Amino acid sequence: MDEIGMYLHLGFRHIMDWEAWDHVLFVLVLTIRYQWADWKKLLVLITAFTIGHSVTLALSTLNWINFPTALIEFLIPVTIVFTATSNFWVKNFDFKSKYPLIYFLALFFGLIHGLGFSTFLKSMLGKEAFILAPLFTFNLGLELGQLLIVSIILIISFIFVSVLKVKRLSYVQIGSGIAMAFALSIVFERIVPLLK
Repeated sequence: MDEIGMYLHLGFRHIMDWEAWDHVLFVLVLTIRYQWADWKKLLVLITAFTIGHSVTLALSTLNWINFPTALIEFLIPVTIVFTATSNFWVKNFDFKSKYPLIYFLALFFGLIHGLGFSTFLKSMLGKEAFILAPLFTFNLGLELGQLLIVSIILIISFIFVSVLKVKRLSYVQIGSGIAMAFALSIVFERIVPLLK
């Protein structure tokens, strides 16, 4: 496999990896409130998250910014808890606001997730002199994996809400509550290294 294909595959595999399920949980709570009909709003949301994590992925991989890994690993599940909590404030699904809070959460929390992605990428790059191509293709792989996750979430949402006729509000709140419970367990697990 050539280098470009290798980093594309690494990016895709990283976000789809069971060990990176905290990123999957974040995408879940970020998108669970949307259905296929909301695709335009969802596109803006995912773009905001992509911009956020692409910026810090690049800056950190290029060593222009640096944060302790333990802190980033702690903050990632915190982003899940905050985003899941925001889903409990959704009372209707008109999404008439041009710039809802969830867009800004996606952008800001994307910055944190990008730092997490960079830790993995830097461990793969080692001492390579030219990292722009690997950085770009790794990020592209992440995006392809992210789009697959969003598609799966939308299919599951369709099954529950449209086929099984689960109330949409109940579906969003139950799904967010389950994700929040998992995220809180990760928060408590990862706070220990910070306290040492």
